[in-house]
Amino acid sequence: MMVPYDVPECHTWFSIRFKRPVVLTRHGKERMEERGISLPLVADLIESGEVTAKNERNLWISKGYPERNDNLICAAVAFEDKVVIKTIMHRWKQEERG
Repeated sequence: MMVPYDVPECHTWFSIRFKRPVVLTRHGKERMEERGISLPLVADLIESGEVTAKNERNLWISKGYPERNDNLICAAVAFEDKVVIKTIMHRWKQEERG
């Protein structure tokens, strides 16, 4: 299934965990940079973070990083034929999202 909206691809890589390409949108990259989050950290987040389903298509992937004082780091993603990272958040509280 194709993502039903225009995805301005900024960075892409392949997820071993999800067995599909990962796309970091321009918005996601901007938020990542604003929050001082590196691309390797985002890749680690996608591969090893805790997955919480918002619905059948949208997920939150979150993980704490001891070296950061603004935990949890979270990616809001659309899960289709690609894992599309829509935004990157920090100071995320999972219990507020459930």
